[in-house]
Amino acid sequence: MTFVIYNPNQKLSDDQKEEVAGFLYTQLEKYGDKKVDILAAINFAMRDVIPSMGGFVLVAKENKEIVAVTVVNSTGMKGYIPENILVYIATHKDSRGKGIGKELMQKAMELADGSIALHVEPDNPAKHLYEKLGFENKYLEMRFTKK
Repeated sequence: MTFVIYNPNQKLSDDQKEEVAGFLYTQLEKYGDKKVDILAAINFAMRDVIPSMGGFVLVAKENKEIVAVTVVNSTGMKGYIPENILVYIATHKDSRGKGIGKELMQKAMELADGSIALHVEPDNPAKHLYEKLGFENKYLEMRFTKK
């Protein structure tokens, strides 16, 4: 397996963004978002389209095929809010249970400059992986959605 790191200095092409967003949209299944939102997070990480703090997209490949992806956005904060937020992570459904997600997550943790926050649904099986890697449930998230 090989890892390819994309960031504001080593950007994804538009075709690669579409491929990564399509992969995440399909593989996240019920835990995913609309493709347009996934593309927005990728563009944020690349500092494309809108000004941002950046981040990175980490792609795991086997035989030139994507088997896992994570998108990490930099928050520009420190201390009271972690420096990074893991926005998306997914492993291809045919590659799950082989340790690829864990390896991808560990690589993302190494690459991130500072701490990482993430949101996970209580029933998501990946929650156990995050706990094993040292993530703690520190807060109950509450959101107000302006209409």
